[in-house]
Amino acid sequence: MNILLTTLISLVMTYEMPKLPYANNGLEPVISQATIDYHYGKHLQTYVNNLNSLVPGTEFEGKTVEEIVASAPDGAIFNNAGQVLNHTLYFLQFAPKPGKHEPAGKLAEAINRDFGSFENFKKEFNAASTGLFGSGWAWLSVDKQGKLHITKEPNGSNPWRAGLKPLLGFDVWEHAYYLDYQNRRADHVNKLWEIIDWDVIEKRL
Repeated sequence: MNILLTTLISLVMTYEMPKLPYANNGLEPVISQATIDYHYGKHLQTYVNNLNSLVPGTEFEGKTVEEIVASAPDGAIFNNAGQVLNHTLYFLQFAPKPGKHEPAGKLAEAINRDFGSFENFKKEFNAASTGLFGSGWAWLSVDKQGKLHITKEPNGSNPWRAGLKPLLGFDVWEHAYYLDYQNRRADHVNKLWEIIDWDVIEKRL
């Protein structure tokens, strides 16, 4: 293999599945193994496969998922890149037995400053999660000035699109909770707080 061909191959970026930091049944009873098997193992895998097939030969070849989400027009590439980014952040924010059940340090200070209290933040975040019509996401993000924002993102969109850095996301597509909670989105949202790994969220800040 000549040097030029080797260089060209090395420039092709392959998007990969995130490695879960817990077993597929590790989040039970909040999220069942059946939901992880389908949501992570099938839905996310499909988004990753789609992105890998769509990007080669386009202007987005060689770009990170974040770069694609920030600049791609609405369409298949954006939708699949958004869902790869969304789900990667989502699945990596959980822990079977979190060391703490609310944020600390700079994140706690920012939440108290921008939302009044952690409990008030949770109420606003739950309202965003349950109030989003149809499929999508609720996100806690931070802007370049350090201010926190709660946004509702339809379908596969992400706060990166608006120049915000996503910290915490709740998936309210039905495939995220229907096997466990059927149509009870609010129950799903309320239970997710039990498995948030706040150390991960603080590091993202």
